[in-house]
Amino acid sequence: MKRTYQPNNRKKAKKHGFFARKESNILKSRRNKGRKVLCK
Repeated sequence: MKRTYQPNNRKKAKKHGFFARKESNILKSRRNKGRKVLCK
């Protein structure tokens, strides 16, 4: 039986990476708040 978590870096980056965040307004709001790190 396969385990539940099958890690895939490309899929992960597409969903949660910098460019995924850039598409929505998340980065803008975090910049305005004065975040040191915008996304990991």
